[in-house]
Parts: sequence; structure tokens; C-alpha cells
Amino acid sequence: MADTSEKTPEPDADLQSRFPTAYTILFLLIILVAALTWIIPAGQYERAMNEEIGREVAVPGTFRIVEANPQGPIDVLMAPIAGFYDPDSYAANAIDVALFVLLLGGFLGVVNATGSIDTGMRSAMRSMQGREIWMIPILMALFAIGGTTYGMAEETLAFYAILLPVVLRAGYDAVTGVAIILIGAGIGVLGSTINPFATIIASDAASIPFTQGMVLRFVILIGGLAICIAYVTRYASRVKAENDRSVVARQWEAHKRQFLQGDHGEEGDDTLTGTQKIILVVFAATFVAMIWGVSSQGWWMAKMGALFLGAAILVGLIGRLGEKRLTGAYIDGARDLLGVALIIGLARGIVVVMENGRIADTILHASEQTLGGLSNVAFILTMFGIEVGMSFFVPSSSGLAVLSMPILAPLADFAGVGRDLVVTAYQSANGLVNLINPTFAVVIGGLAIGRVPYDRWIVFIWPLLAILTIFIMGALAVGAVMGGAA
Repeated sequence: MADTSEKTPEPDADLQSRFPTAYTILFLLIILVAALTWIIPAGQYERAMNEEIGREVAVPGTFRIVEANPQGPIDVLMAPIAGFYDPDSYAANAIDVALFVLLLGGFLGVVNATGSIDTGMRSAMRSMQGREIWMIPILMALFAIGGTTYGMAEETLAFYAILLPVVLRAGYDAVTGVAIILIGAGIGVLGSTINPFATIIASDAASIPFTQGMVLRFVILIGGLAICIAYVTRYASRVKAENDRSVVARQWEAHKRQFLQGDHGEEGDDTLTGTQKIILVVFAATFVAMIWGVSSQGWWMAKMGALFLGAAILVGLIGRLGEKRLTGAYIDGARDLLGVALIIGLARGIVVVMENGRIADTILHASEQTLGGLSNVAFILTMFGIEVGMSFFVPSSSGLAVLSMPILAPLADFAGVGRDLVVTAYQSANGLVNLINPTFAVVIGGLAIGRVPYDRWIVFIWPLLAILTIFIMGALAVGAVMGGAA
């Protein structure tokens, strides 16, 4: 590969480096919320059992002021720990979710060790040569499947070096290659259906099964994917016909020198073996089994974790990894998601501080007063706007889920809107923002590998963002109207 210092988009890297990590942001929020417990009056709602979601919820009109319990430095340090497990907190206890994430990470690590997913993607890419225009919808659909099922994000970074030479040889520009991967996986995450790091964690934090609201999420996924494919395909066709219409026309020759020298994109076997095909079937069947278990058998985090543990062992046996390689791949996969597990406890620590400081219900009451008079449609669109703003500061889908859902989801009870619609608004907003978010490593990393300056990416994608925003808001509005009518 050529010298990576050449035309490296340093401003983009600097842009990301100026933002603190999600861990720092969340810990600072814990400190801020602890300070607020000294200022905001303590209050509490009466609670009653909601049979639909199987838990106690706040009863509108029963809020009252109670004795304050301000949180100090020790409480701040204890908050992340209590976020994992606090027997006195109804909103905390993230240990089951964190363990599920680690077990899922181990499963993904074992599957990745067999090379099945990488080889399958490479095979699809190479088979499209000569039918280049079909490469765009097919590959975007494949990446979207990865996004909607297991939150494919960082894993996409490995595909840029393979796809970009293919795209450039086909007569398209580097932005087309970046868009296929980044937007393809991104729209899958935006329209998450069974994504454990968005839909499942958010639904758990909202105290509802993740299967609630699945139909609307499928509509957003399929509709959003169709919009994105049409947008990228139209752009690519115009660029191939007239190179000057590329948003990176000035960098085109540099991109060709960068990606078409040597053997870029040629390394690696792209033929799926019989064993790898079986592993991919097992991979898909595992997620199907998860949906079946949750929707009809009452499974939750423990049994879902056991499912992925068993599936990892089965994949290891089918792939003949051997005991040492199997356990090593499992541990490596779990280690890769350790940060996600930690951020779950850290984010829920904020809820613990609010709850122990007795201001969670006060904030809920203020929100009820502010949003209570809104119609169903205005309420859910306001939720979408709130989540868009929060996503810039907390790009982590799991971190934002456990931060926002315990507070925002109960508001749906007051507004007569299903909590599942709030979850859908959250994941759509987070997925939309993470197509451009400079605090999201996947965006900055993908653009850096593709040698696409951040400002050029914004020029390319802003019309698509506007179209997607209108589509998502329309889908949420329809969902709110139908839910209210029901």
C-alpha cells in the first residue's frame, strides 16, 4: 500500500480527537446529574402495575414533593457499579444485559474466526465485476442485513480496502465505495430489527419485549434501504457518465494512484467452502431462534445468552477450530465487546444517581407537563428530535439506549403512545446521526481509509439525510396515529 501519510485527512482526525470519548461524556453526565440532585427538588410518583408491559409505571397526576437525598462524591463513584447491579433500584441492574453482550461477542468472535462472513462478503463483491451497477444494491443490502441483525459497524472497516479498488475500476469514485459500505450498514442499524446493541438493549431499558414495534421497524428498514440504494445508484451512474460531477473530482487521480497500484483488493480467498456455507446457515438460524424464543417462549437475556453460547460451540465444532482456537476466538470476541458492556453500566449509573437522588420522577414530571399537551404525532416527533440531539454527544447505540430510555419511554404512558414507538424513534435518530457523526469512529475511520474529506462527505450525503429525515418522521407519525387509533 502507498504511503498512508499522503493526503491523509488530518482535519477529520483532528475533528474526532477534539471530542471526548463516550465514557468520559457519560461519567461527566453522572457528575452533572449528582450536582443537580442538590438543586432540583426531590419528588415521586405513585406507581401501579401495567399488565401490558409487566411492570410498575408512574401514575399520572400523583406526583408529590418528597425529602431530598443529594448525591455526593462517593455516590458518583458507586453509580457505575450500581448501574450493573443495585437491588434497591427498579431502573438499574444492567448485569444481565452486559453478560448477554459478552456472550454475543464470543459468538461473533468464533464466527469471524472461521472467515465465513468475510469470505461471503468478498465473494459477493468479486462476483459483481462486469455487472457493476448491480454491485450497489446487492452489497448495500448485504451490509444492511449485517446492520439490522447484529449492529455491523466497526467490522465494516475491513471491507474498504477490498471494495474501493473494485469500485474505481468500474468507473465510479471513492465516495461511491464509501457510501456502499457506510450507508449500507448504517441504514441497517437505523432500521434495526433484532440488533442487540440497539433494539434489544433499548427495549430492555424501556421494559418491553424487543418484538414490539417490529413491523414499523421493518417498514423503516426496507423503505430506508430502497431510498439509499436509489440515491447512491443515481449518484454513481451520473459520476460514471461525467467524472466532473463527483464531489471528489479533484482527488480522483490521487484515489486511483492510491487504490489501483499493486494488488489492492486481490488478496484473500473469495470462495465459500461447504463448511463456511453451513456456518452462515447456523449464524442466520441463531438469530431466527432468538426471535422465536422471545416472541413465543418468553426468553430474555439469560436464555438468549445461552443460545449464543451454544451456537458458538456448534460453529466451532463445524469449523473444526479445535479447543484452543475456539476458546481463544471466543475470549477475543468477548473482549472486543467489553467496552460495550462497560458503557451499559456507566450509562445506567446516571439513572441510578437520578433515582437515588429522587429527581428522576421530578424530571419525568417536568417532561409530562411540557409534552403532556402534545398530540400523539407531535409527541413522537419531539422524541425523535430529542434523540437526534443526544446522538451527537452519545454516538454509542447501547450507551444512548440505557441513558435515554428509562426516562423517555415512561413519557409514552402519559401521552398514550406505545413505548415501542419511543424505542423506534431512538434507534432511527441514532442511526441517522451516525451516518455523519464526527464523534463516531466508524464514520471518521471509513472516510480516512477511503481518502474522502469530511466536508466532501457532507456535500454528498446531506440531501439523502433530508430525504431520510422526512421518511422517518412520516413513518413515526403514521405509527403514532395507528397506535392512538388502536
